[in-house]
Amino acid sequence: MPRAFADISFTPSVKAAQVRYGSRENNLGFELAEDPRNELQDHDIAFIEARDSFYQASVGENGWPYVQHRGGPAGFLRVLDARTIGYADFRGNRQYLSVGNLNANERISLILMDYANRRRLKIWGRARIVHEADAPELIAQLEVPSYRARVERGVLIHVEAIEWNCPQHITPRFTEAELDQMIAPLLEENRALRAGALAARSPNELGQGELELVISGVRQLSPRVRAYELRHPLGADLPQVSAGSHLQVPVRLPDGSEATRHYSISSNPARRDAYEIAVLQHENGSGGSAFVHHHYQLGMRLRCGLPRNDFALHDDARPAVLIAGGIGITPIKAMALALKAQGRAFEIHYAGRSAGDMAYRDRMQREFGARLTVWASDQRAMPVAEVLRSAPADAVIYVCGPQRLIDGVQAAAAALGIDAARIHSERFAAPTGDGSASAIEVELRRSGKTIHVAPTQSILAAVEAAGVPARSDCRVGNCGSCAVKVIAGTPQHADTALNERERTQGRQMCICVSRASTQTLVLDL
Repeated sequence: MPRAFADISFTPSVKAAQVRYGSRENNLGFELAEDPRNELQDHDIAFIEARDSFYQASVGENGWPYVQHRGGPAGFLRVLDARTIGYADFRGNRQYLSVGNLNANERISLILMDYANRRRLKIWGRARIVHEADAPELIAQLEVPSYRARVERGVLIHVEAIEWNCPQHITPRFTEAELDQMIAPLLEENRALRAGALAARSPNELGQGELELVISGVRQLSPRVRAYELRHPLGADLPQVSAGSHLQVPVRLPDGSEATRHYSISSNPARRDAYEIAVLQHENGSGGSAFVHHHYQLGMRLRCGLPRNDFALHDDARPAVLIAGGIGITPIKAMALALKAQGRAFEIHYAGRSAGDMAYRDRMQREFGARLTVWASDQRAMPVAEVLRSAPADAVIYVCGPQRLIDGVQAAAAALGIDAARIHSERFAAPTGDGSASAIEVELRRSGKTIHVAPTQSILAAVEAAGVPARSDCRVGNCGSCAVKVIAGTPQHADTALNERERTQGRQMCICVSRASTQTLVLDL
């Protein structure tokens, strides 16, 4: 019985070429082999499941071949049994060349590469396109919960033949993970050296981030809000930011531990010489803002994270309605400056306890004039419904401030029939809830642990306390970094990052703020 790949590939013209170039005798062994090599063995499966990409060939109805690269997280090409592999087909450029080819001709060929170890596996098969509406359980098998890309369909491949190639002419290349593993000993040595240096470091330095800044200015904006100007220590240009960006800065908490806090960059986004952040001191906070107010001083060096934007402006010609409450003015101020510079239509509504409590109020009145309306609660509270009712019909609405303001804007918009997709919000603290939250049990399926989450504790905090690694960034539900797949249970969403499709079809939840309406949850962690 010949090797299956030879039976498929050694056509008369191929054999003629082998004769002409003197390799026919060498290739006869493939046709006389006992093992057809058309089933996946353990070492084949291990190799396949470790790949994060492959090359795929199909043939069009006009006879032209088409080769496409397919990529995703390691293991996205799934082995379902010894003769079947498949993958979730993520949305791409929407030309559908491979899909169209496979609908007309099921034959397919894959090449899987391991550049680091100079290994190559070739697979021949017959492909079948499947859709979620027809086979939801199968799509669920192929889906990669941790990879936030849209799955349009699944591709199932019946394996007809496999063959390992020799390493000749494969140039070694290394992934980021492979390089990390290679340089891990050097990094460990570097960490030890840094630890010694940090121990002797001046108390006028703080943080572990990659962006070093120095405090070059401090201004008191209101009784409880202070602004800090930050520059590069050598006067170099800072990374470009867009309106709505925030900066991760280091703080030291009352227990002596070092942590980070996120503050919006309130200065003009066009500036490259400096950033400005404004910090409200919270009387009942965790200690981060108090540390900033008590210890940030001129000349202090901060190692910050690079700026990030989870609250970006739309880039089309629609007008903007900017709504700020309290310290929520910081990203709104930057947005207004950007819109004015671009000559775009906008209006600002700024609410606060009193005129004296409202940071930047005076300079914004000078800068924006009639486009700014100030609502001081000790005189007249902002009439949210009236503001939205008088807004342009196609306006995009941005709201930043306390949760009650965000809830009020969203409720008024719903009552007025305003599309929720036109409402964008950002908050600076996790929702506190009404005190009625219940303790829940959460099973972490991949970690094999079940954890107890107290009523006053976030799922993320409980996961971290259990020693299970989990991605996170803002920790208030703005960015979506902590989103995980829900396997069982009913989430109670409290984030502003995930859309309805991600919540329902994708079964994702942000564990930094969201809880559950059921007593138990099962998460893919």
